[in-house]
Amino acid sequence: MKCKNDNMKILLVTGILAEPLVRKYGEGCDVFVCPVSVAAFLTPRMIVNCLKKARIRDYDLILIPGLVRGSAQEIEDATGIPTFKGSRNAYDIPQVIEAVKKGFKLSKEIPADDLFEIDALKKVEDIKNQTKNKKYIEKALKKPYNFLIGNLPVGLDFPQRIIAEIVDAPKLSFEELFNKALYYLKSGADIIDLGMVSGEENPEFAEIIPGLREALKSSGYRVPISFDSLNPRELERALDFADLFLSVDESNLEAMITEKPVVLIPTNQEKGYFPINPKERVEFLEKLKEKALSLGYKRVIADLILEHVPNLARSISAFQLYREKHKEDVLLAGVGNAVEMIDADSVGINALLAGAAKELNISLLLTTEVSPKCRGSVKELRRALDMMFFEIPKDLGFDLLLLKEKKSGSVTYEVKSPVVNAKEKGVELEDIYFRIFLKDDKIWVIAHKGTKQLLTVVGEEPNAIIDTILEHFEISPRHAFYLGRELERAKTALKLRRSYMQEGELFKDFY
Repeated sequence: MKCKNDNMKILLVTGILAEPLVRKYGEGCDVFVCPVSVAAFLTPRMIVNCLKKARIRDYDLILIPGLVRGSAQEIEDATGIPTFKGSRNAYDIPQVIEAVKKGFKLSKEIPADDLFEIDALKKVEDIKNQTKNKKYIEKALKKPYNFLIGNLPVGLDFPQRIIAEIVDAPKLSFEELFNKALYYLKSGADIIDLGMVSGEENPEFAEIIPGLREALKSSGYRVPISFDSLNPRELERALDFADLFLSVDESNLEAMITEKPVVLIPTNQEKGYFPINPKERVEFLEKLKEKALSLGYKRVIADLILEHVPNLARSISAFQLYREKHKEDVLLAGVGNAVEMIDADSVGINALLAGAAKELNISLLLTTEVSPKCRGSVKELRRALDMMFFEIPKDLGFDLLLLKEKKSGSVTYEVKSPVVNAKEKGVELEDIYFRIFLKDDKIWVIAHKGTKQLLTVVGEEPNAIIDTILEHFEISPRHAFYLGRELERAKTALKLRRSYMQEGELFKDFY
């Protein structure tokens, strides 16, 4: 049997339990069932033996389950038929077959669904790399709407840049400051912003910038550092050190004239003035920009101030109105403000705001991770911006779906054996017990006997931790099941950046 609408003969290999699903989603292709219950238990050697016994031939392509460990090369060598890894789940088989028809190159080692993500992200990198070309940069910088912030080219001809703010930076030690900056950069930030403490005056803090810049450079990151303050003395001291200045408004405009890029905001903090109406806000910022240029400022970036719900729509209206009037101005939006001020998951909000920023051609997005609910926002925003390189951010091979999913992958099986209802039994406490907690993005397990600590096991993977525990201690099967369950919950908490409490619930009963 041949695949529908194609001249290619494809053989799908699977196990006994997955056969109905593979036949359903692989309709139009032949299905070969190996005498193994679970497809993930198959090995290339087992598949070779099965195919040889069945004298399989005359196929253009063999697809084995993506969960099979080892390389498909062994199967191809034995059968002479091109063999590759398909998807992990049966419901992704149509996508794999469609990709093959279009000439997509599958792998003998990597599952197809992983390849789709790698391919999509490679396309993103290819787009970014075009703007890293020296000749491209030189040509782009000749246009008025592109310029350098430090050594980083920004503007309408470059990808959107993320500015990650370290809030209340003067309160941190140098080590804390460095670690926070490094964390942001590894998460995808392009510029590190030092946010000063509101109501305090710390002009000498600006002198830490050269040391921080060198420390980051030693770690492989040559990035601009911006300075966020409304205090004239702090700004004056930072003029020689920072690459970008945020929060310049009518109250401090004349206090710090500089040729370095500055972000203008439509406020007068001294007078407590902030125009609510979008039209008035745009007009106020236009006058502020005109005055700044007349004073000697060379590079101004407009920030209409992205407000949080319930004022989000009017602030987006202000951005849109300004963009319609000034098509070549470089804009900045502080998305962190909107994300921090609502008790909803940051993932979707970051994606939506990244989409709006793309539509309005906003070059710089400022965010932070102050509250626990916003941890990971920089990484989320980076992924969201990468998705926006595509016309429609859907079916790309990568996404921002963490707790929900695109497709239902539920599997049920026909029950032919006796059914026994589960019933919990009382168990006796064992001499050895374990305390599990999270620290430094790892799972820690302390083995106790009475009040005495016997051993501490540290790791990231539940299997490795439980194997290590079983090497050192004799525990009952029931205790091993308990540890496995708790360790998997701890791993889930790590992935989702949630708090973990042993034997506590990870999630509220929402639905």
